[in-house]
This record gives sequence, structure tokens and C-alpha cells, in this order.
Amino acid sequence: MIISHQYKFIFIKTRKTAGTSIEAFLSQVCAAEDVFTPVHPPLFGHQSRNYRGLFNPLAEFRVDRGMLAWARTTKHLALRERFYNHMPARLVQLRLPPDVFNDYFKFCVERNPWDKALSYYHMANHKAGGKLSLQKFVKRRQFSVDYPLYTDAQGRLLVDHVVRFENLTTQLGEVFVQLGIPFSGSLGVKAKGEYRQDRRPYQEVFTAEHRDIIARAYASEIAMFNYQF
Repeated sequence: MIISHQYKFIFIKTRKTAGTSIEAFLSQVCAAEDVFTPVHPPLFGHQSRNYRGLFNPLAEFRVDRGMLAWARTTKHLALRERFYNHMPARLVQLRLPPDVFNDYFKFCVERNPWDKALSYYHMANHKAGGKLSLQKFVKRRQFSVDYPLYTDAQGRLLVDHVVRFENLTTQLGEVFVQLGIPFSGSLGVKAKGEYRQDRRPYQEVFTAEHRDIIARAYASEIAMFNYQF
């Protein structure tokens, strides 16, 4: 994720939405004092910086209940990671001064759930050494559901704008113009593109059963953005 004091924006990074490529591009044009969290694996051209620091965890313990949430906050506190990759907007809000979070332009990117699930499968299969079948992936229901990253506990948007991945270059260009960020129409990098060799559209890959399982998993995004199979 990014906090740019130079251009006064906060970028909330979702998964399988060109987030790493966006960060790599912006790390070259934003100020040295801006916040860029590390990416995994590291990417040439991306410069993480200014993400370390202490924070008060008490407010987070009240907002994010449960052992997993507490363990995460405790881990980042011990590592002095005030900001981190794929950090939810609700925690960014708690760790920033209110005027910064309220005044800066906040945006993220979202993607058609079926297309996103297929991209996520190819990454998971790559990490599994090519041994993860599509059927097993869908059946285990471990998808990249990201709406909690850019909404509050009631499902209300915490960002000012959601860029559609399907129109990424055009809509990013509009955001960059609004922020005054120089942009020639290309990010100049495509991170993690090596995961996917089969470029068939998701409609040709998923069965009707797969379609319905994914639809249930991404019901919030489908309702929020009117995505269609």
C-alpha cells in the first residue's frame, strides 16, 4: 500500500488487480518521504520505504476482535511495521492522523470475481508446482475476497474511488490526472504475469458449478459493483 504526502493520496492494495505493478510505477514518481510497503517477491523498480514505525494497538484490538486479528497486530507491532502489504483501509485509518486519512484521496482496484478467481488459481497452482487442479482449488473455496480491505465493518466504502481492473489504464489515467501524477498511458511493468500460461477467458474455463461457488464467495462484490458472469 502507498501513502503519498507529495500527491496526497492513499492506495489500498487488493489482490490480483495489478497492485504490485501500480506500486512499482508510483514508487518511481513519488517523493522519497512517501510510504511504500514491501512487495513479495521483490520487484525491480519498486522501492519500499518509510513503512516502519510504532503505533498504538489498543484501538485495533477494539475494532478487530479475535485471536487471528490480535496475533496480526501484535506481530506488526513487534516488527515495527506500521504499514504493510495488503493492509485494510480500516487499519490505515487507525494508524494515521484523522486529517490525513480524511483529506487524502483514497483509491483501490477491483476486478470481475470470476476473472480474479481464475488469476488467483494460476498463482496458487504455480506455487504448488503445477499440482493444484482447478476443481480442487474451487472446492476448497480459498478465494481472494478483498472487499474487507476497502470497506468498514458494515460494508461501507472507506475509499473515494474504486478503479475497475477491466478499464485499468483509462481509469488509472483519470485518477492520476486528478492527483497531478505524470502518466504516459503505461505502467511500464507487468508484475507476476508469469503465473498464467493459459489465457482462455474464464467463461471457457469454469463450469456452471464453479460459476455458482465463486458467485457465492464474492456475493458482496457482485452486489456492490454489479458484476456479471
